[in-house]
Amino acid sequence: MMDRIKNGICSLPSDSEQVVDADEEVFLLYTDLQAQSSSQNPTSFRGLGHVDSHQDVLSVNFTLAASPEPETKRSSKRARKGRDSEILELEIQIAQDKTSLRSRKGDTGSVVWKASVDFASMILQHVHFPSNAHPPLLNSSELKDAHVLELGSGTGMLCVALSPLVRQYTVTDIHDLVPLIQKNLVLNFPKWPLNSNVSLDPLDWLELQKLSPSNRSRFFKFDPVDLLLVVDCIYHPSLVPPLVETIDYMATDVTTVLVVVELRAEDVIREFLSCWLSLPSWKIWRVGSGEDQIMKRPYAMWVGRKQSNAPQLGS
Repeated sequence: MMDRIKNGICSLPSDSEQVVDADEEVFLLYTDLQAQSSSQNPTSFRGLGHVDSHQDVLSVNFTLAASPEPETKRSSKRARKGRDSEILELEIQIAQDKTSLRSRKGDTGSVVWKASVDFASMILQHVHFPSNAHPPLLNSSELKDAHVLELGSGTGMLCVALSPLVRQYTVTDIHDLVPLIQKNLVLNFPKWPLNSNVSLDPLDWLELQKLSPSNRSRFFKFDPVDLLLVVDCIYHPSLVPPLVETIDYMATDVTTVLVVVELRAEDVIREFLSCWLSLPSWKIWRVGSGEDQIMKRPYAMWVGRKQSNAPQLGS
């Protein structure tokens, strides 16, 4: 197994690269996206990226399966067959607010998006069926003791899927979406919030941005975060500066920031990377390239940390 890049709670593929220039990163990503898109079925239609905005309650299904391990002299065909046939089916129910998607300007968080489902599927696969050939991005034993905070949680689907894997999960979004997230927490965890590791807090990036740095802790106070999740939140240029300020505010020297995007508008991705790279003391890595991409196109994934704990080669 090749060396991994240990970056806080994340373990990156060996061909992950540090991002130092937004224009160069956008050029590489969209060139790769175009190359992969041209090799795919031209009649396939992805749309904006939501799963199904017509359902009031969406069933999200995860089919996880053991991957074949490399054959060794000691492994028998019978043993490999038993391992490779392992399958785990998981299902969660997520309520959506179809009306808000169409009537409330800028409200994209009221339905489930494919990026969140694909990201959750990847993490669940790594945790339930770890592979020596493809080590997990997040180590399950470290996750068990981690506080995960998610920005822009939308319906709360990621929290429902991933909170059983962690010590503490904080789900956040704007005030208008808090009732929908609460509905989904109760739908999937009937006793919530009793004896739960999940907390729900309103967090509006625009409100945080308006406050002076000295006043932010009065209104936005959270336990130290081990993993800050930002999944498919980058879509409108006006929200990029407050999002980046929120990331910088929430992160301490023990925080790993994991950002997942679906590659849509180039200018918005460029603006986000430019803003993030302009912050002092940050180091940002693209997670995998080529064959080591953990999430294939049209997705891109970055990991960032403040410089006090720079990532080191090795596992």
